[in-house]
Amino acid sequence: MFKTLKDAFQIKEMRHRIFYVLFILVVIRVGSKIPVPGVDKSFFRYYFNQKSNDAFAFLNAFTGGSLTNFSIFALSITPYITSSIIIQLLTIAIPKLEEMKRDGEGGYKKLAALTRYLTVGLALLESIGMCIGFGKRLILELNAINIIVVVTSLTTASTFLLWIGEQINDKGVGNGISMILLFNILSRIPVDIITLFEKFVKRKTIVKAIVSGIVIAVIILAVTVLVLILNEAERRIPVQYSKKMRSKIVDGQFSHIPLKVNTAGAIPIIFASSIMSFPVIIVTFTGKMLGKWGRKIITMLSSSNWFKPNDWFSSIGLILYVVLVFFFAYFYTSVTFNPIEVADNIKKQGGFIPGIRPGKATVNFLHSVLEHIIFIGTIGLVIVSVIPFFFNGMFNADVSFGGTALIIIVSVILETLKQMESMMLIRNYKGFLNN
Repeated sequence: MFKTLKDAFQIKEMRHRIFYVLFILVVIRVGSKIPVPGVDKSFFRYYFNQKSNDAFAFLNAFTGGSLTNFSIFALSITPYITSSIIIQLLTIAIPKLEEMKRDGEGGYKKLAALTRYLTVGLALLESIGMCIGFGKRLILELNAINIIVVVTSLTTASTFLLWIGEQINDKGVGNGISMILLFNILSRIPVDIITLFEKFVKRKTIVKAIVSGIVIAVIILAVTVLVLILNEAERRIPVQYSKKMRSKIVDGQFSHIPLKVNTAGAIPIIFASSIMSFPVIIVTFTGKMLGKWGRKIITMLSSSNWFKPNDWFSSIGLILYVVLVFFFAYFYTSVTFNPIEVADNIKKQGGFIPGIRPGKATVNFLHSVLEHIIFIGTIGLVIVSVIPFFFNGMFNADVSFGGTALIIIVSVILETLKQMESMMLIRNYKGFLNN
């Protein structure tokens, strides 16, 4: 990692790209402090403190604290993330979209354009929903002009972040949207560390403070290492390609199909958390009074209530969470990886998996391998995501960098470093050819 960064800074072009990304990210952090005109900023902060739960903590972590401050970047890139997932899922249901996906670069450009339009539409709906949900409690003077100002500010800022992400893709390093999300999550970590320090270290005896600090560091390090292993682990399926020579088939080239153990990344956790948080957010926004069992169900859906020693009943919601994570892991992988298509491609290129017949046997083999590695990867995902819930419930360690955040941080950093290495390698090849 450090060697890659050191080598990158020695190249003028790479140095400019890195500084460009850093400058853009500073602009984003400045924008996260600019309040939306006509709103009561103090109310929203007070509201978060009073209604503190995992649903709002989940959203606030993704926006880098902009939601708590109710800045112009309060929506951040969440509309884009939602729209890109929707478009990706719709490619299965709508044949025309599937054709676009197979059309190569031209098709991807059309899908990207659709994603942008949907992002603007979702940002508009979400900002209108906030105005309706909070009403006079949020907007100082509730009238048509102020509502238009708030909706326009939030929608425009979210669209601006989408444009910034595309600029990072062209002029910087890494994936622009991922870099914005990464920086938003990282910006919350100092606040979380201060929270942990004040709760477990400050005003303690020297021995207790040292032990608490070591335990916290070991837990964070252990979860990070587990995320690294989960992110990089893969099952390599060998493929042999035959080569024809004078009407005879001789041994050809060997290759492999890399199947990641964590095939779906953080998507299953994001989907499961979003679905379980949705009822909580709706009830909180509308302020509807629920019956006894309604309150219990809402309490069970909130991960902030799991593993509490005085309320083990609420931990039943963890079972639903685990089921949803497994469901979305298998579902998303089935969307992004098609064994039939992979088997056909191998056959068309004159390849085969040693010991497996081409055709249906290859498809069945890929299905079997995929099911096993998805199961193993999902168990790892559940462990990574549940560990923060356990410590939050048992010890009231209220922090935002849970399993989802760590998976995103690790995966984005690793992918960015790989892209930097590829860019430097291409540059070296070009330099060699020019010489």
